[in-house]
Amino acid sequence: MHINRRDLGRLAFASVPVAGALGAAKINSTIHGVRIGAITYSFNRIAAPDPEAIIRAYVEIGLGEAELMSNHCEALAGAPAMPAFRRQAPPPAAAKSASPNAPRPRPQLTPEQIAERKAAEAKLAEWRTSTSPATWKAVTKKFNDAGVALSLLCYNMRDAMSDADIEYGFEMARALGVKGITTSTTMTMAKRIAPIADKHKLLVGYHGHDATNDPNQTATLESYETLMAYGKYNGVNLDIGHFTAAGYDAVPFIRKYHAKITNLHVKDRKKNHGPNVAVWGTGDTPIRQVLQLMKAQRYPFPANLELEYPIPEGSDIIAEAKKCFAYVKSCLA
Repeated sequence: MHINRRDLGRLAFASVPVAGALGAAKINSTIHGVRIGAITYSFNRIAAPDPEAIIRAYVEIGLGEAELMSNHCEALAGAPAMPAFRRQAPPPAAAKSASPNAPRPRPQLTPEQIAERKAAEAKLAEWRTSTSPATWKAVTKKFNDAGVALSLLCYNMRDAMSDADIEYGFEMARALGVKGITTSTTMTMAKRIAPIADKHKLLVGYHGHDATNDPNQTATLESYETLMAYGKYNGVNLDIGHFTAAGYDAVPFIRKYHAKITNLHVKDRKKNHGPNVAVWGTGDTPIRQVLQLMKAQRYPFPANLELEYPIPEGSDIIAEAKKCFAYVKSCLA
């Protein structure tokens, strides 16, 4: 992913050890009873080469709660890095033959890149066998030493995963001390995960998208109801931006299912599968109404910022996160 000059400046600050630079004072980002945090996915662009830059971002922005992506958790624990490639563009002939309005073919990895990735995956798999609860407790300490609480682990579970792979995520969550797992996955996997979640008594929030034409995705109202019926600990990580883009209103959904919600993802999108907007409050997502509902009802789950719109020229991810956080604060005033 492209890193601009301002992001590089942030990375320079990231070379200072977290605990020594920032102390351990707890950051309070609860506003009128509403817990505000962020998913570390928002900070992918500054996660390498030093993943502790993510923790420093929370401190600089003033966010005291984190939903930790599992790949960031592993990086913070010392996992071997996966290679980052620029994908090869499709052949010119293929590009010319495509309709002007058709989606462009996704650039492909070269055979050499595929081989390198497989070797890195094998090395990572071997490293995972060496992990223990102490591995993940050390990651929690990094956040706590910076005054940031870990509340959730985002562990995305693919259909190809074995039951042992699923258990790995639950074991990581247990050792981190988080209150639940969030995941982007399929309805097929939700049915497989349900008995494992019931065994661990750990709520799993399934992240919704707006792919309402795919019956194996969490996107329609019926899909949310179906996956929650699979098990007692199957819940919802409601992305209010995607929910709006899918054509639904988050406010009545939250009222009805609040007891099964692990957290919200807050972003602003347009209706009818429209785009993310960079200036929150100019899209169609009822961010203000949702936050006011959380304030009035004192719902205990967090509202986590998720920034995935393109960063405007001359800005950087931390500056954008500060703007989004300021908008959220204004909604709760």
